[in-house]
Amino acid sequence: MTQLLNGIHHLAFMAGNMKEHIRFFSEVMGCPLVGLFDMHGVPGGLHAFLKMNDFSYFSLVYLPGTEGIPVELGKTHSGSGANVCAPGTLQHLAFRVASEADLVAIRDRIRSHGVNVLGPIDHGMCKSIYFAGPDQMTLEVATSSVTLDPDRWIDPAVLEKAGISLEEAAQFRNPVAYTGPSPVPQPPYDPAKPHMAYPKDAYMKMLATPDAVITANASYTEPPVKADA
Repeated sequence: MTQLLNGIHHLAFMAGNMKEHIRFFSEVMGCPLVGLFDMHGVPGGLHAFLKMNDFSYFSLVYLPGTEGIPVELGKTHSGSGANVCAPGTLQHLAFRVASEADLVAIRDRIRSHGVNVLGPIDHGMCKSIYFAGPDQMTLEVATSSVTLDPDRWIDPAVLEKAGISLEEAAQFRNPVAYTGPSPVPQPPYDPAKPHMAYPKDAYMKMLATPDAVITANASYTEPPVKADA
């Protein structure tokens, strides 16, 4: 099977105060700031990127008025890995480190900035520490030394709780590779499918626009700071 997805390019969190968030993820978490620019195609938006590795980033977005939206535990945010939040929102985020020694080192780095951290806790599949970030982020750092064995970690009893049959589980464990044509035309609008929250008229026009036109008109290829001559 050819698996196309090979990692996370960036995770984007909304920031009520961009400087506060950048300070936390740079100074407390140790991620270098590598990008901060006007958000492409979004008037008034700011977009930041902090490096995790050469092709994986932690990203922050600020939009005017964001700071006035209330955080509601149990709705907009979970507040901990054991609590609920609205469907479609991020319940918690786990960063990765390479070893148990690195896990303890990042725990100590975070605590040195006055932030409380719980752990490490051994989950068998990984060892983790837990803490909070700005604006009630629920954060974790984890490390694993072996890959997950689905024969050991997919529990038949929990499949039943999730409404997944054994036949469906077998399909989910082995997704069918896509071998069809390319490019595939935009499918007809189906309200039962997931959709982005644009104004309906504008969204329908975007769906009717050829891919090449979207690419040509919505792309921003140059960094905001010109290269030295």
